[in-house]
Amino acid sequence: MNQTPDIAKGLLANPPQELRELLGNPRTTDEARQAVAELTSPPASQPPASTMLEAAAALPPASQPNGSSVAAVKELTNRSGDGRLQIVNETQEFTTELSSYLGKWGMLDKGFAYDVVSVFGSQSTGKSTLLNRLFGTSFDVMDETKRQQTTKGIWMCPSAYSSTLVMDVEGTDGRERGEDQDFERKSALFSLASTEVLIVNLWEHQIGLYQGANMGLLKTVFEVNLGLFGGGADNTKPKPQEKTLILFVIRDHVGATPMQNLTGTLTQDMEKIWASLSKPPHLADATLSSYFDLSFAALPHKILMPEKFEAEVLELRKRFTDRSRADYVFQPGYHKRIPADGVGFYMEGIWQQVLTNKDLDLPTQQELLAQFRCDEIAAGVIEAFLVSAKVVRRPVEAGSVVEGLGSLMQDWISTALGKFDRDASRYHSGVYQRKRADLVTALHVSLSPMFLGQLKNLHKSISGDFAKELQAGLKEPGYDFAAVVKNATDKARNKFLSGAKEIQVGGTDWDYETELALLDEGLRQIADKCRADETKKMVNAIERTVKRQLLEPVEIALSKPTPGMWDTVLSTYAKVSSHGEESYLAKAKSYNCTPEENEVALGALRARTWLALRRKLAEQTSDATVLATLRDTFEERFRYDETGVPRVWKPEDDLESAFKKAKEETLALLPLFATISPSEDSLLPDLPSPEPSFDTDADPTSFDPSTAFTLLPATKLLQLETRFKREADAAYVEAKRSMVSSVAQVPLWMYGALAVLGWNEAMAVLFNPLYFALLLIAAASSYIILQLGLAGPILQVSKTVFYEVKRLATEKLREAFAEDSGASGARTLTRPVPASSSSSSSPGSGSGSGSRLGGIDGHGEEARRQGDLVGEKVVEK
Repeated sequence: MNQTPDIAKGLLANPPQELRELLGNPRTTDEARQAVAELTSPPASQPPASTMLEAAAALPPASQPNGSSVAAVKELTNRSGDGRLQIVNETQEFTTELSSYLGKWGMLDKGFAYDVVSVFGSQSTGKSTLLNRLFGTSFDVMDETKRQQTTKGIWMCPSAYSSTLVMDVEGTDGRERGEDQDFERKSALFSLASTEVLIVNLWEHQIGLYQGANMGLLKTVFEVNLGLFGGGADNTKPKPQEKTLILFVIRDHVGATPMQNLTGTLTQDMEKIWASLSKPPHLADATLSSYFDLSFAALPHKILMPEKFEAEVLELRKRFTDRSRADYVFQPGYHKRIPADGVGFYMEGIWQQVLTNKDLDLPTQQELLAQFRCDEIAAGVIEAFLVSAKVVRRPVEAGSVVEGLGSLMQDWISTALGKFDRDASRYHSGVYQRKRADLVTALHVSLSPMFLGQLKNLHKSISGDFAKELQAGLKEPGYDFAAVVKNATDKARNKFLSGAKEIQVGGTDWDYETELALLDEGLRQIADKCRADETKKMVNAIERTVKRQLLEPVEIALSKPTPGMWDTVLSTYAKVSSHGEESYLAKAKSYNCTPEENEVALGALRARTWLALRRKLAEQTSDATVLATLRDTFEERFRYDETGVPRVWKPEDDLESAFKKAKEETLALLPLFATISPSEDSLLPDLPSPEPSFDTDADPTSFDPSTAFTLLPATKLLQLETRFKREADAAYVEAKRSMVSSVAQVPLWMYGALAVLGWNEAMAVLFNPLYFALLLIAAASSYIILQLGLAGPILQVSKTVFYEVKRLATEKLREAFAEDSGASGARTLTRPVPASSSSSSSPGSGSGSGSRLGGIDGHGEEARRQGDLVGEKVVEK
């Protein structure tokens, strides 16, 4: 089953805001409204609300106590609320509450879907009563028992049956104002500038009269209209296309005079008035129909024929509410094209111009209103825009890259412009377009810092990622530096371009080329720094390879000195240096190094290679190394024969000749260590320039041509020669001693004497089971220890135990002697020898001598006792 019609009916039964505005727009055709009405029409058993309203309004006043029935129907058909507002008071002051009342009446969101109607007429002719009957308003009506002014100033009230604003204007020709027509002209001018339909209320018997039919007032309206739309004497001003409908409502029509005759009379009067106007030259050919349309309606007597009066009022109301009628009054050509939310500002501006007696140019007022409202709408849009952007602005200012920022900014701008277009497009087109352009510029200016901040954050983030990717690529085995840099650079640029293009907003002159150039420069600096580091690493690696290839051959050549050793050393140096430079140049191609950078790196490599050679030569020509080399060479020639067999000197050998030959041949090699002197001068290398970081003050000889090839000075050679001769002489003495010791031998009879004298002891050990068993155990233990290699550890443990026992015994003896000394001193102090015993005796007397001897014996006895105590303590410990 097709559910589309049901869904459509559901939507139309409760239309959204956009559909309601479309249906209320005067530009919507009647055919479209009729089609919507047919879809949303209620069942036959339930009459439409409009029919109920018309039926209720058609009831006689007696059946409508206090208007409650009409009010009840009003609530069903109009959500504008009730109440009225005096927009201009009797002192010609414009109200400040019109906009708030429009909101109260629910009119602010109507857009162009509203209409304005006003009424003109003489005082006390039933204008307010007519408006109340036609539109369901609540204007005050005159007390029929008192013929006096009721409406003062200009009042406004919403219609109960449609989105119509009804203005009740103070009547003319009142006795209260007398001959003062100032307010009449001002109210006419104000109503004409803001009204689509001007209702002229007059009695039937007034037709044909000049003052009684308000012809003077109408002439004033025409004159004002020419000043309003004609542009004065300036024919360059564009003529507005809006027209105003003048609806003549003929009251108390009894039918004696046909309606056709009444309308003809009024039309002729209007033409005469128009022809009598003083027009500017450029409007001389203007006709009445260029500015006004005339329409007519008649109503019977309200008191004499109340039922027929109410019926005709109901019929007349349909001309204001039924869009399907041919005589529908609110045609699109009459609308002033002022949005509902700007009506308050527009009317207030017009009234201020009226008060200042300036020429009222309606298009200028519309532009002023549009400027004011567009500025107000733009301010609200920008405020909401800034609130939306504030959440994202903080991370950008903190240095974070916000993903999808471009889409967010586009959404913010689209939302802001959509809201502005919805509310401001109904105002003056030129002002709207200009203010819209200003709003777009303001939004772009507000987002520009965020755009620049995002670019800087992208720059920072991409630079960090670029450095990390370079480091990761350089860790790969067999990497190509140029390829790694190119891939990382392309990836970084593409990422930046993608992010920069994503945050670009259409219609702006934002440029990311400057930041892209800064990014390229930053990436180049990072790549150059990385290249410098990698080049340094490469030079260091080549330097290590060169040292490994160079130092070992040099050491071997100098450890076996020969007259051609410098040729070998320098040839090896030249070969290794050349190979190192070729290796660098081969690898440097992938680093995109400039010729200047290559020259600097090669210079550093040459300087380091030469320094490595020099330091190795200095090491090999140090005193200890040269002496060791000479000693090895001398011993090889003195201690070994030509076949390499060690010599055992015998008395018949010529020791002196061999010593002299080996010594002279070894001393002949010593001058070779003094200078780097190859067989050909072409083998000497060119000295490289030192690196800038090299401290020439600490090592001034390595790169100085006068000292670079000198290794040992003459004084050092003499010292080495003297020391070598001493060591050679010591070797000679040792060889001489070994020859003497080999001559002295033990006599053979000595071995026989040892066997005879030690026979019994040997037999005693062999035939004693205990000694023999101990001997076997000792022999087996010794064999096992030797087989397991435990002789050294056992010896070490034995030494350790011996030294530990010795240390403990020493400490104990020291402690014992310290205690004994303390005890002896204490006893000596506690028992002193009396002085009287020695002083009372004579030095020469025998008794004195005996006393001293007895004292000495006593002290000896005491010493023996102390020695016994010490011995006991030692034994105990």
